[in-house]
Amino acid sequence: MANVKVFYDQAGNTLTVWFGEPQDEYICEETGDEVILMKDRNGRVIGFEKLNVLAQPSSRLQVAFETVITG
Repeated sequence: MANVKVFYDQAGNTLTVWFGEPQDEYICEETGDEVILMKDRNGRVIGFEKLNVLAQPSSRLQVAFETVITG
């Protein structure tokens, strides 16, 4: 079972999603679409950060996940 950690920073307007261990972050790569990929030493993406995410202060930020199996 995979663990996913989701953090919303209201002050910084960022949404950070980890599907690996944050302490394994080795390098970050900007995609140009206000998304930053966090990678481990092997170059695998272990998380991403979306910049300029604005949620209404009085509302809840809802995040939905879907499992897709390819193969």
